[in-house]
This record gives sequence, C-alpha cells and structure tokens, in this order.
Amino acid sequence: MFGLEALDLARIQFAFTISFHIVFPAITIGLASYLAVLEGLWLRTNEEVYRDLYHFWSKIFAVNFGMGVVSGLVMAYQFGTNWSAFSDFAGAVTGPLLTYEVLTAFFLEAGFLGVMLFGWNRVGPGLHFFSTVMVAVGTLISTFWILASNSWMHTPQGFEIIDGRVIPTDWFAVVFNPSFPYRLAHMATAAFLATAFFVGSSAAWHLLRGRDNPAIRRMLSMAMWMALIVAPVQAVIGDFHGLNTLEYQPAKIAAIEGHWENHGDEPTPLILFGWPDMDAEETRFKLEIPALGSLILTHSLDKQVPALKEFAPEDRPNSTIVFWTFRIMVGLGLLMIVTGLWSLWLRMRGGLYASRPFLHMVVWMGPSGVIAILAGWFTTEIGRQPWVVYGLMRTADASSGHSFAHMSLTLGLFVVVYFALFGAGISYVMRLVRKGPVINEGKEEGAGGPGQQRTPARPLSAADESFEEGESDDLGERN
Repeated sequence: MFGLEALDLARIQFAFTISFHIVFPAITIGLASYLAVLEGLWLRTNEEVYRDLYHFWSKIFAVNFGMGVVSGLVMAYQFGTNWSAFSDFAGAVTGPLLTYEVLTAFFLEAGFLGVMLFGWNRVGPGLHFFSTVMVAVGTLISTFWILASNSWMHTPQGFEIIDGRVIPTDWFAVVFNPSFPYRLAHMATAAFLATAFFVGSSAAWHLLRGRDNPAIRRMLSMAMWMALIVAPVQAVIGDFHGLNTLEYQPAKIAAIEGHWENHGDEPTPLILFGWPDMDAEETRFKLEIPALGSLILTHSLDKQVPALKEFAPEDRPNSTIVFWTFRIMVGLGLLMIVTGLWSLWLRMRGGLYASRPFLHMVVWMGPSGVIAILAGWFTTEIGRQPWVVYGLMRTADASSGHSFAHMSLTLGLFVVVYFALFGAGISYVMRLVRKGPVINEGKEEGAGGPGQQRTPARPLSAADESFEEGESDDLGERN
C-alpha cells in the first residue's frame, strides 16, 4: 500500500504516538515551573492575582499531566512490541535510564502532585509551595533522563558490545554523552517557550474579546517577558547544538541543508528554500546565499560543510523531509523573537494590552511552540536514519518483524483511539482556557490560602458551567 512496508508502518506508528505524547510533557514542564513562580510570587507579595492564576493554570496542568502519563505508557510498551530487536541490543542502557526516570522523577511528581492539586487549604503555605516546587523539579528530572536515553542513541559512548549486545562500562559517559547537554537545554527551553506562547495566546484571546482584568494582563505580561528573554537564548542554544551535530552526525546536517556536493574550495552556500530530490541527488528550485552556510554552520568562511554525496546512498537521511521540518522550526523561532521584541516596543509605549494587531499575532502564535517542538523532533529523529543507534544498529534491524497486516491494524487502531481520547482531552483543555481565570477565586469566608479549611480545589470541576447562550468559540469574535 503506497509503497510502504511493515517497517515503515512501525516507524509511522511510533512517530504518531510520540507526536501526540510530546505535546503534553512539553506543556507540563513549562506549566509546572510557571505554577511554582506564581505561588512564590503570591507568598512574597500577597497579591491575589497570582493566586487566581495559580488556581486557573493548575487545572489545565492536571489534565495535561494525566494525558501525558497515559500516552507515555504506550511509548514504553512499543519498545517491546514493535522494536524488540532494539530492546535486546540496547536494553542494558535504555532500560536502566528509563527506570531511573520512573524512580527519581515520576515518583517525585506523583508523591507531591496530590498535595499540590488538592491540599491548597489542607496544608500550610510552606509545605504547599514546596510540593509545587517538587512537582516542577520532577518534570525537569524526567526530561533529564529521557533526553539522556535518547541522546545516547544519537551519540553513543561508555559501552562495549559483547555477544551482540551493548554492555555499559561507564555510566557517566553513557548519561553525559556528547549531544546530551545541548539536547537537554534545547528541549527544556523549548518547553518553556511553548508554555509561554500558550499562556500568552490565552490572555490575548480574552483581551480581544473585551475581557480586561489584572489576571489576564499579568498572564500576557509574564508570557511576553519569557518570549523576549528566552527566545533569543534558544537561538544561541540551537547554534551550539548545530555545531555538535555537525561534529557527530554530519550526514544529518548535510540533509538539513539540502547540500549535495562541494565545489573545489568554495565555501558552502546557505539554501533558504528548495526541494531536495533524493533520487536525482540535487535540490531543485533552490534559493541560496553564497558562503552563508559555512559562516552559520562552521563560524568560518573558509570551511566547507560535508555534502550528502560524501555518504553512501544507504546512509543518507531523507533530506526532503528534514530540510523543511528544520525550516519550520527555525521560522517559528524567528517569529517568537519578533513577537518578544514587538511586545517590548509596545510595553515601552504603554500599548501592550491595547494593540489589536499584536494581540492577534499572539493568538496565532499560541501553538507555535508545540509545532516547533514537533518539527524539531522530526528533524532530529528522521535525520538520525537509517540508524536507530547511530553507527551501531540500523532501524531495519531493530524491529520485531511483524507482518504488514498486523502493523496496519494496530496503526489504524492507534489513530482512532488517540484522536477520540486525546482529542476529547485537548478539547476540554481549550474549554478551560476559554473560561479564563476566576478573579478572587476561593475568597469565600474561611478561605484565602494554604492552611485554611475549605473544600479542596478539584481540577476537573472548572468547566462545569456551560457558556452563556450564544457565546461563540471563534477566536476572532470579540465582545
């Protein structure tokens, strides 16, 4: 069917499930830290707006956390069901790393999550804030171990192969492999940016609809400060990551650039746009800038970037895909920087909350962080092909060898179940976002903060009330 084989369907199934999964941890990582900041500011300043925002975003965090856990379990099972040869070959490395993630991160998150979500009025303020911080730390520890495992598959070290299996000999080298620091920083920063634009777009949407209050303004202000500061930092991290990839995975860089061959001693041009043709071994319709590729990728005008024709055809990643996924990621990153700078200009002129063109842009930039993360992961993982463990094991040798019919059936079931289950979950999250923060939430008598008796907040009760009759969900409609 469509020239696909069982191996292709296994790869598509893994890509499909991980694409759904990564959305939820990315938002969870950012929201957990955001909640810790909000509660810390509330305890320090006693400004009710921070407490109101905490209650609002904790409900959205709870739903995202739940969907992330469910979708993550499926990923672990696929290593055994569809990629058993890989598990047999590299399980001595990846198995312990994923176990450490459960023991150090998931247990920490699960242990304090209940206090964070339901103990607002049952424990003291110090313990509740500590619980929120521990949940935030747990999400970052989880990122640490997951990225350590994945990065080792890109730049493996600290092992030897005995009887056809990878045996770790130096766990420090395994964990802190050459690409790990850059990938960890890149992913964590991407999660913060994705959350910032998610929060900022929510605020901008409410402002466009005429709902202007201190909580909404604070949401937009904090999100835009994050975009202004972190988006340029992410660009710098990405540059360092690119230099590391050029050193350890040069074929991936050549595919990303759509660069097929070098000519004499000429520096490498930067191809802005084009269509890499894997069969013809050329990039068609290309628009390029001379020497800029060498300057960006090697920080020199006299060094060349490795070309795809320097690698055997069977060792080349699919340039047609990664060429464009990389440009989607970079393009959205540049728009994030532009949005942050625009917000600073408006803030200095006193028009941050009133500029309708800016607010519309922030609304449209809402999913940009998540899309950029997906594009980045596609670039990273497809660019690693044809290797599942770079230079050690090919993807074709890693699968369980299921039949085409088997993979077709399971892929179809995954598509139906995921869109039904997680589609409903995402719809519910958007309903919470449209409802917006409740001003002075929990200010009834006997309430007011951690330690005071009151029915604990229920994360899934926020959207019980129906919208006012005739209220439209159209993002462009305004009161």
